[in-house]
Amino acid sequence: MSDMTSTADAPRSPGRPRSLRADEAIIEATLDLLAEGSSIETLSIEAIAARAGVGKATIYRRWPGKDALLIDALRRLKGIQPQPAGHSVRDDLVLLVGAVGHNIDPRAAKIMPCLVPEVNRSPDHFQLYQNIIEPRRKLMREVLRRGVATGELRADLDIELTMALLTGPMLIQRLLRWHPELDDRILPERIVDNVLDGIRTR
Repeated sequence: MSDMTSTADAPRSPGRPRSLRADEAIIEATLDLLAEGSSIETLSIEAIAARAGVGKATIYRRWPGKDALLIDALRRLKGIQPQPAGHSVRDDLVLLVGAVGHNIDPRAAKIMPCLVPEVNRSPDHFQLYQNIIEPRRKLMREVLRRGVATGELRADLDIELTMALLTGPMLIQRLLRWHPELDDRILPERIVDNVLDGIRTR
């Protein structure tokens, strides 16, 4: 996969400014097609261009290929990642866990479950998924490391395992509605408090 990195933060060459309206139309077309059942494999630049009402060249001027476009589209689907305040490890973790599997765009309910088998089947799609979620993992990793540095959390804390313990229950509940009686509104706090019981400094 040659175009895993999104162009969202890449420096732009001088010349005519990009049309934000075209950017929006392309992203929306990509998400619409995914929500309607197109897989990552079958989704084409041609179909996206036709839905967005632009030429293929317009897309390629903005993204080097389909995978870079998909990264930006799926990041849009997930929304702006929360920014921890940095005052309380517990509060920061509740904020980040509450964002796991939470998407304000209703298309996410159709798109995200369909991506799981594709991620499992294809190493390229797995890497694409990793590129999307790593910035969010990094935030949680920083909060946990801060807790270790301040002595709030155990010095021998396994950071990566702790992130899995924090995010796993929230993700399975929101993705699969694993237990319909669990209240999503307070679940992040319950998860964080139960995990903290095991990782706080004694």
